[in-house]
Amino acid sequence: MHFELSEEQQMVVDSVRAFVEQEMMPHEEAVEQSGRLDPELRAQIRQKAIANGFYSAGMPEELGGGGLDQLTLALMNRELGRTSYAMQMQCGRPSNILQACVGAQREEYLLPAVRGDRVDCLALTEPDAGSDLRGMQCRAQRDGDDYVLNGTKHFISHADEADFAIVFAATGEVQTDDELVKRSGPRKKITAFLVDKGSPGFTVRDGYQSVSHRGYHNCILEFDHCRVPAGKILGEEHKGFDVANEWLASTRLEVAATCLGRADRALDIALNWAAERKQFGQSIGKYQGVSFKLADMKMRYEAAEMMTLRCAWKDDQGTASDSDYAMAKLMSSEMLAYVADEAIQILGGMGLMADFPLERIWRDARVERIWDGTSEIQRHIISRNMLRPLGA
Repeated sequence: MHFELSEEQQMVVDSVRAFVEQEMMPHEEAVEQSGRLDPELRAQIRQKAIANGFYSAGMPEELGGGGLDQLTLALMNRELGRTSYAMQMQCGRPSNILQACVGAQREEYLLPAVRGDRVDCLALTEPDAGSDLRGMQCRAQRDGDDYVLNGTKHFISHADEADFAIVFAATGEVQTDDELVKRSGPRKKITAFLVDKGSPGFTVRDGYQSVSHRGYHNCILEFDHCRVPAGKILGEEHKGFDVANEWLASTRLEVAATCLGRADRALDIALNWAAERKQFGQSIGKYQGVSFKLADMKMRYEAAEMMTLRCAWKDDQGTASDSDYAMAKLMSSEMLAYVADEAIQILGGMGLMADFPLERIWRDARVERIWDGTSEIQRHIISRNMLRPLGA
């Protein structure tokens, strides 16, 4: 087995890191203080990302994307993870599930999104349907050539910046004689729709104030008899879970990779502080109370990085399972929480001051164990795949 990066991969890592340090990090404090990314700066970063080939880097070349494999994309996301998510998102890419677009959908949604002309957001979570997606209350009722959409979505990331939403709604119920399924409530048939912002009956409202990822906003989406043409179905009717699962796999890998970037930055800060800070006549790194923390932080980081890059490699080979994505996301997000907390402990009171990015990394780390599937859901996926072959 070879673990060295190829020349192309190292070039991607170096160029993205330089871009983050030069174009993003200087604006971190302003974003943190204001809680927003100035629209002019947002457009500037996005255009530079497009010019440098970072935008839509993981989309196929035939669609106008960069055609990067998943391993190289994970390395890129690791570097982007070193900075504020509000700015990182400007180097992002359209949701991979837009590749399910067909016919006129490609010209209206997919290709403009790949070019960066249009931005999508994904509307899945609801007030009463978080981990339990089958509890979805947002409904789409067929009415002639349209569907009438009613319901509410919340925690919808960057919907304030998006031009259209990929909305998941219940379009029926699965009929079953399984008593266990009946006791847990009706199983919904889910369909994904492409809904333009500004459509009658579609309202985007400000979401909740979050301690994590300032400047990267969550929103509430309300649908009140919003008519959506049947031609705006993404994928197939009642097959929305197939579309959602495709997205969840890639986004869990992205979360894992960005957690690596934040943890690496936190570890660097803690390491340099331990080497330079002196107490009782010597560097605090000479005390085992500090040096052993650094050793444990490094060990957990390396393990999470190996698991994440292995998952990305398996994705490229077509052999990655949902357990692989779950393990990468779980390991990296929990590693980041540990590393950020220990880094602050090493810096002491200064670690909680805004003079260092540690307090931001620490706050941002908390949400990584919740969104895109909680740690408990990841453990459920992993254990379920272990037990099912044994009939348990």
